[in-house]
Amino acid sequence: MSRFDFSPLYRSAIGFDRLASLMENAASGTGNNGYPPYNIELLSENQYRISMAVAGFARQDLDITSHENTLTVKGHKEQEQESRNYLYQGIAERGFERRFQLADHIKVVGADLENGLLHIDLVREVPEAAKPRSIAIGQAE
Repeated sequence: MSRFDFSPLYRSAIGFDRLASLMENAASGTGNNGYPPYNIELLSENQYRISMAVAGFARQDLDITSHENTLTVKGHKEQEQESRNYLYQGIAERGFERRFQLADHIKVVGADLENGLLHIDLVREVPEAAKPRSIAIGQAE
Protein backbone atom coordinates (compact mmCIF):
# COMPACT_ATOMS: atom_id res chain seq x y z
CA MET A 1 0.00 0.00 0.00
CA SER A 2 1.37 3.39 -0.90
CA ARG A 3 2.01 6.06 1.71
CA PHE A 4 1.65 9.74 1.12
CA ASP A 5 4.37 12.16 2.10
CA PHE A 6 2.85 15.07 4.04
CA SER A 7 6.16 16.80 4.77
CA PRO A 8 5.53 19.56 2.18
CA LEU A 9 2.31 20.37 4.02
CA TYR A 10 4.22 20.72 7.29
CA ARG A 11 6.70 23.11 5.64
CA SER A 12 4.21 25.43 3.93
CA ALA A 13 1.17 25.49 6.23
CA ILE A 14 0.99 26.60 9.82
CA GLY A 15 -1.46 24.87 12.13
CA PHE A 16 -2.47 22.06 9.78
CA ASP A 17 -0.30 19.44 11.47
CA ARG A 18 -3.37 17.93 13.15
CA LEU A 19 -5.06 17.51 9.76
CA ALA A 20 -2.00 15.82 8.30
CA SER A 21 -1.80 13.49 11.31
CA LEU A 22 -5.46 12.55 10.88
CA MET A 23 -4.87 11.78 7.21
CA GLU A 24 -1.79 9.69 8.02
CA ASN A 25 -3.75 7.68 10.61
CA ALA A 26 -6.62 7.12 8.19
CA ALA A 27 -4.25 6.02 5.43
CA SER A 28 -2.36 3.61 7.70
CA GLY A 29 -5.54 1.76 8.62
CA THR A 30 -4.99 2.12 12.34
CA GLY A 31 -8.02 2.76 14.45
CA ASN A 32 -11.24 0.89 14.99
CA ASN A 33 -11.86 -2.67 13.90
CA GLY A 34 -15.51 -2.17 12.92
CA TYR A 35 -17.04 -3.21 16.24
CA PRO A 36 -19.53 -2.03 17.20
CA PRO A 37 -21.12 -0.89 13.95
CA TYR A 38 -22.29 2.71 13.81
CA ASN A 39 -23.98 5.35 11.64
CA ILE A 40 -23.24 9.05 11.41
CA GLU A 41 -26.30 11.06 10.41
CA LEU A 42 -26.64 14.69 9.36
CA LEU A 43 -29.86 15.95 10.98
CA SER A 44 -29.57 19.58 9.86
CA GLU A 45 -26.87 21.99 8.78
CA ASN A 46 -25.32 22.08 12.27
CA GLN A 47 -26.69 18.93 13.95
CA TYR A 48 -25.31 15.40 13.77
CA ARG A 49 -26.14 12.06 15.37
CA ILE A 50 -23.93 9.02 15.91
CA SER A 51 -25.91 5.80 16.38
CA MET A 52 -24.04 2.73 17.62
CA ALA A 53 -25.38 -0.82 17.84
CA VAL A 54 -24.63 -1.84 21.44
CA ALA A 55 -26.93 -4.83 21.90
CA GLY A 56 -26.49 -6.43 25.29
CA PHE A 57 -24.96 -3.35 26.95
CA ALA A 58 -26.84 -1.47 29.67
CA ARG A 59 -26.44 2.22 30.50
CA GLN A 60 -24.04 1.43 33.34
CA ASP A 61 -21.84 -0.61 30.94
CA LEU A 62 -21.23 2.39 28.64
CA ASP A 63 -18.96 5.39 29.13
CA ILE A 64 -18.97 8.45 26.83
CA THR A 65 -16.17 11.01 27.15
CA SER A 66 -15.54 14.17 25.16
CA HIS A 67 -12.10 15.72 25.57
CA GLU A 68 -10.81 18.46 23.28
CA ASN A 69 -11.63 17.21 19.75
CA THR A 70 -11.99 13.51 20.57
CA LEU A 71 -15.18 11.66 21.44
CA THR A 72 -14.54 8.29 23.10
CA VAL A 73 -17.22 5.65 23.62
CA LYS A 74 -16.29 2.65 25.79
CA GLY A 75 -18.30 -0.44 26.56
CA HIS A 76 -17.29 -2.87 29.29
CA LYS A 77 -19.29 -5.88 30.39
CA GLU A 78 -18.75 -7.87 33.50
CA GLN A 79 -18.02 -11.51 32.78
CA GLU A 80 -20.95 -13.75 33.64
CA GLN A 81 -20.32 -16.14 36.48
CA GLU A 82 -22.23 -18.98 34.90
CA SER A 83 -20.87 -20.74 31.85
CA ARG A 84 -23.18 -21.09 28.86
CA ASN A 85 -23.04 -23.74 26.20
CA TYR A 86 -23.62 -21.85 22.92
CA LEU A 87 -24.28 -23.73 19.70
CA TYR A 88 -23.63 -20.48 17.84
CA GLN A 89 -22.66 -17.13 19.34
CA GLY A 90 -23.22 -14.30 16.87
CA ILE A 91 -23.76 -11.53 19.41
CA ALA A 92 -20.43 -10.16 20.51
CA GLU A 93 -20.23 -9.59 24.24
CA ARG A 94 -16.75 -8.16 24.32
CA GLY A 95 -15.78 -4.73 25.49
CA PHE A 96 -14.92 -2.01 23.03
CA GLU A 97 -13.49 1.46 22.70
CA ARG A 98 -14.32 3.61 19.69
CA ARG A 99 -12.89 7.08 19.09
CA PHE A 100 -14.25 9.81 16.86
CA GLN A 101 -12.28 12.90 15.88
CA LEU A 102 -14.54 15.94 16.11
CA ALA A 103 -14.12 19.09 14.04
CA ASP A 104 -13.64 22.43 15.73
CA HIS A 105 -16.72 23.82 17.49
CA ILE A 106 -18.54 20.43 17.58
CA LYS A 107 -20.10 19.82 20.99
CA VAL A 108 -21.79 16.72 22.40
CA VAL A 109 -25.24 17.77 23.60
CA GLY A 110 -26.77 14.48 24.69
CA ALA A 111 -26.88 10.71 24.54
CA ASP A 112 -29.66 8.16 24.81
CA LEU A 113 -29.87 4.36 24.78
CA GLU A 114 -32.94 3.03 23.00
CA ASN A 115 -33.68 -0.50 21.73
CA GLY A 116 -30.00 -1.51 21.70
CA LEU A 117 -28.89 1.65 19.89
CA LEU A 118 -26.78 4.31 21.56
CA HIS A 119 -27.59 7.72 20.05
CA ILE A 120 -25.11 10.55 20.61
CA ASP A 121 -26.27 14.00 19.51
CA LEU A 122 -23.77 16.62 18.41
CA VAL A 123 -24.12 20.24 17.38
CA ARG A 124 -21.78 22.72 15.72
CA GLU A 125 -21.67 25.92 17.79
CA VAL A 126 -19.55 28.47 15.98
CA PRO A 127 -18.70 31.41 18.26
CA GLU A 128 -19.63 34.90 17.06
CA ALA A 129 -15.96 35.85 16.72
CA ALA A 130 -15.42 33.03 14.21
CA LYS A 131 -18.48 33.78 12.05
CA PRO A 132 -18.09 35.82 8.86
CA ARG A 133 -18.85 39.50 9.28
CA SER A 134 -19.30 42.33 6.85
CA ILE A 135 -16.68 45.07 6.79
CA ALA A 136 -17.91 48.55 5.92
CA ILE A 137 -15.83 50.49 3.41
CA GLY A 138 -15.11 53.96 4.68
CA GLN A 139 -14.04 57.07 2.81
CA ALA A 140 -10.36 57.80 2.55
CA GLU A 141 -9.24 60.97 4.29
